[in-house]
Amino acid sequence: MARKPNGNASISDVARLAGVSTQTVSRVANGSNAVRPATRERVLDAMEQLGYRPSFAARSLRAGRYRSVGLAMPCDISATGRRFQLEGIATAAAEHQYALTLVQICDDVPLLAGASRRMAALPVDGQILGLGSDPNDFESFVPPSTIPTVIISTRPHPRCATVSNDQVACSVDIVNYLVGMGHREIRYAGGRREAPANLGRVKGWEQSMRAHGLTLREPLFGDWTADSGYRLGTMLARDEQCTAIYAGNDAMAVGIILALREAGKRVPEDVSVMGVDDSMVGVIPRLELSSYRFDDERVGAVAFDLAVNALATEEPPHILVRGVLVERSTVAPPRNR
Repeated sequence: MARKPNGNASISDVARLAGVSTQTVSRVANGSNAVRPATRERVLDAMEQLGYRPSFAARSLRAGRYRSVGLAMPCDISATGRRFQLEGIATAAAEHQYALTLVQICDDVPLLAGASRRMAALPVDGQILGLGSDPNDFESFVPPSTIPTVIISTRPHPRCATVSNDQVACSVDIVNYLVGMGHREIRYAGGRREAPANLGRVKGWEQSMRAHGLTLREPLFGDWTADSGYRLGTMLARDEQCTAIYAGNDAMAVGIILALREAGKRVPEDVSVMGVDDSMVGVIPRLELSSYRFDDERVGAVAFDLAVNALATEEPPHILVRGVLVERSTVAPPRNR
């Protein structure tokens, strides 16, 4: 029997060539151990000769699952943190022998409903919506009842599970660290004012500063770029009381340090600088920047687990993953303590 074009051989064709029943072919195709090795080899040889490919749709109908998880992400997948979340999701999927179906959402205003509609048309068992910015239909979004839905978000959602990095804890850990080093005049120079990550970090910074009885100065905001960090750094260089700066991310921290040094301030002798995301590893040689590293791979792994094992609960889970401080050499005790 010759190979059929376009892989159109049927399970009956394979059974006839191998001299077995269609049930035996089905068992081999589904990885069952209830087939003798010699018979298995004969069936596999027949599949190879005929170019037979098991029907994914038919297997899924029998099993009641596609063994695939859908993931919606913005077009800039390589953005800091997002690629590590993708790696965490992909690794978890591979460990559980699931496929990953990726849909990129490139609209200027990402909508959860639109992403979910696109995903619902695909063969997936669950969906992860990681759209990055705060979608304008976040509160009104109603997930499909037939597909477990997870949103990667710092905010809890009333109808589906959410998971993200713990931005408030990030600020608490950083302020506690700087206070432990002896700093009392700690400035915050963050990213875009309304960005969800920035809102959480400001909240944690304010809470922690108040808990330590420290004076809150007006926070400054940029746009996450090194250029905006440099601009804010030139302003902070004129603040004679400031002994430590908590930057919104590592790129801004690099810009701040450059501005401070150009203004004649030494880092960390005169002003300590702390970044967030630890994204300069492998980018800047002999890296000095002290930073805070989020566990984005863990966020991805948790998102996958929620998407395939979601349980119907009255209050959907909201899971925040805490990061870790990475001490290097841009933070030191202030002078004249």
